[in-house]
Amino acid sequence: MEVLVGLGLASAAGLNAYLPLLLLGALARFTDLVPLPPEWSWLSDPVCLAVLAVLLLVEVVADKIPGVDHLNDVLGAVVRPAAGGIAVGAGTASTSGDGQWWTVVLGAVLALVVTVAKSAGRAAVNATTVGTGAPVASTLEDGASLALSLSALLAPVLVLVALVGVAAVVLLAALRVRRRRAAPPPSGWIV
Repeated sequence: MEVLVGLGLASAAGLNAYLPLLLLGALARFTDLVPLPPEWSWLSDPVCLAVLAVLLLVEVVADKIPGVDHLNDVLGAVVRPAAGGIAVGAGTASTSGDGQWWTVVLGAVLALVVTVAKSAGRAAVNATTVGTGAPVASTLEDGASLALSLSALLAPVLVLVALVGVAAVVLLAALRVRRRRAAPPPSGWIV
């Protein structure tokens, strides 16, 4: 279960840095579902939760605007792996009671891999839709991050289902882009 919690939280942070941290902190503060160990208790501090909420709002809005989303991805290449490491360190320590440093490193690496894939996918979406697909892609990414975070924290077995669903959506989108590129232009168009 600990591996599924870590996998879900790191993947979620790779898509949206602040959402898994905010959920982790809020669930620890307001429920008994996620007990944070003392070294990670700062995540449930009201000031930390407020800062995370503001940062989440900024990221959600910035990621919907073509052009600004690219800058957000550049900043995210640093922030999302750090968030993934923190989320995995706190999340797996809350399930096992043992906050190993290597879980933080693995979480950061996995979040970086997801972030790079997200950025590459977003570049393809922006190029093929002239930026109009950015809000749709961003909303899907936010939804996937929310689903992965909640699954990891509340029902870790569902992380596998969520990851398969995310992979299916990504694969279908990639196939659609390939078909669109391979399709001949409509008749009457000058090529």
